[in-house]
Amino acid sequence: MVATHCEVANSFLTRGFGLIPRSRLATGEGLLITKTGSITMFFMRFAIDAIFIDRDWRVVRVAGGLRPWVPAVFARGAHSVIELPAGTADRTRTQAGDELIQEPVSR
Repeated sequence: MVATHCEVANSFLTRGFGLIPRSRLATGEGLLITKTGSITMFFMRFAIDAIFIDRDWRVVRVAGGLRPWVPAVFARGAHSVIELPAGTADRTRTQAGDELIQEPVSR
């Protein structure tokens, strides 16, 4: 499991700001940025892992330990990106080719 709580950035504003307003992500937290195959780390204050997924939720690239101010990271064939605390991809052994499953939170 890569995240137990994953917010969704699916509007122009939320995709543009992403995690910039935050100072960190706790273990188990993530941000799914829809409709993009690239991210930038400009204005970020902490390192993250980025898991790029296609429309079928198959991992096409894992970019671990991305530090603030990296100009751009992209993945060919990606439809969305899940941003996670740095080290999550290694801890969960997530790699290209894995298929992720999303489950709604029951309240």
